[in-house]
Amino acid sequence: MMNTVLSLAGAGVRAAGSVSPRWGAAAAMPLFAHVDRPRPVRTVDLPTMSRSRRSVVRIPGVAGTGVDVVAYEWGAGNRTVVLAHGWNGRASQFATLVRELIAERYRVVAFDAPAHGDSAGRRTYLVDWRDVLGALQERYGRFEAIVGHSFGGLATLVSTAGGIETERVVTVAAPAAAETLLTRFQSTLRYPDRTSDALAQVFARKYFPGDADPFTWLSAVRRPLPGTPLLVIHDDADRRVPFAEASRITDANPGSRLLSTSGYGHNRILTADPFLDAVVDFVTRPVPTSSRAGEASAAALRETAEAVAV
Repeated sequence: MMNTVLSLAGAGVRAAGSVSPRWGAAAAMPLFAHVDRPRPVRTVDLPTMSRSRRSVVRIPGVAGTGVDVVAYEWGAGNRTVVLAHGWNGRASQFATLVRELIAERYRVVAFDAPAHGDSAGRRTYLVDWRDVLGALQERYGRFEAIVGHSFGGLATLVSTAGGIETERVVTVAAPAAAETLLTRFQSTLRYPDRTSDALAQVFARKYFPGDADPFTWLSAVRRPLPGTPLLVIHDDADRRVPFAEASRITDANPGSRLLSTSGYGHNRILTADPFLDAVVDFVTRPVPTSSRAGEASAAALRETAEAVAV
């Protein structure tokens, strides 16, 4: 059914684009920005979510009119780990990791981005993830770590490079740049490059008015982290975000480490033992205070990642 829908959508975009690239872009934009109906919370995760302390974070939203974002908190103390879900995701996808981090005595905070989960709104984009992280920073102070999945991983990288303060970053199944998403979208609907170029222009005007080239800062490749320790996790069977994106991220961030898993795909990896073990080990490991310590920590992390992968 989904293949039929995508085939028809692609045909419509290509037909419009044959008349004018701008028409093709106009037809493609609603599809590119579409947010599915919120996914249900898994039954096994309901107890974890019910034990959270819920609150609301107010952000401007992409429309600039304000939107309420639902945030969830577990645990206590001043060591705060923030979890950022991806496009068409929700905070409950991290429930297994939440339980692991609580056991390690961390305060864990997650959120449903606008138009996702229990949050309000009908439109959203990466700036909303950035603004939520900023609002949570004001509430909790410097983070111990941010863990971002998929689109939330890109948002985490961009936000940290832009000034969000955190001791370390973990990405899982994350694209390296916003341009990757446009390229994948073009590959799915099979419209020509001139329509793709027009879509990029429409995208920039809609979400970043006045910004001549938002793709420069919407990239973990062009704007790497400011020396923040980084663990990149990606599954070689991921069919949504190419595995090669992980190498692009690590290559752009010297000192970062890559953990590859196999057979978990894009979403199931969030409940997989290799992911959980690697994140807990990375988050609980002391942050190096010197370059020499950084090298030692990186070597230790590499050994851990290799052991977990086996």
